[in-house]
Amino acid sequence: MKTIGLLGGMSWESSASYYRIINEEVKARLGSLHSAKCIMYSVDFDEIEIYQRNNEWDKAAVVLSDAARSLERAGADFILICTNTMHKVAGQIQAAIGIPLLHIADVTADKVLALNIHTIGLLGTRYTMEEDFYKARLEEGGIKVIVPDAEDRTVVNRVIYNELCLGEMKQSSKEEFIRIMNDLISKGAKGIILGCTEIGLLVGQADSEVPVFDTTLIHAKGAVEYALVD
Repeated sequence: MKTIGLLGGMSWESSASYYRIINEEVKARLGSLHSAKCIMYSVDFDEIEIYQRNNEWDKAAVVLSDAARSLERAGADFILICTNTMHKVAGQIQAAIGIPLLHIADVTADKVLALNIHTIGLLGTRYTMEEDFYKARLEEGGIKVIVPDAEDRTVVNRVIYNELCLGEMKQSSKEEFIRIMNDLISKGAKGIILGCTEIGLLVGQADSEVPVFDTTLIHAKGAVEYALVD
């Protein structure tokens, strides 16, 4: 079993889900008392969020690259960035280390295409929904990406940072997300990507008439798959 390096803390709420899912999946696959060999470096999300807000992505990349190198020195065989948004600097992080980085958009695209879906709705932070670092990765695989309109993107971003990252799950926000998901479906989305690792805490498959792709679940299970391959 390879040792999984988890670059977490963004937020710790979703990082806790990563740890739980990874260990549940290892137990399901190997049985008995098996658990995952993993190392987590949890950063201070407040520092990272300030860099995001001020468009200082290079500074965020330095912090996360240093953390990734720490994981490598500690014995990690490969690394997961336990957040969608900070894959904006995935290239810089990968360049700083000598071990593989398992990209969240790649494993998600594989799941989408496995269901023969080529038009997808994307929810996430405003960076993930509006910039190309994530959408382009999906589009390279032949997936058309639809995002909410500007007003709804503001709603989604606000709920993520002001509620979900703080561990708050409000019924009113759940209803807003379901409305936004249904709007994406009406515009042609054949599936919905929960492109922020906290969104799965609020909505899931039961809230959608089309397949929902929870990136936290997909990324964590993908890590176990990679860790168990010889």
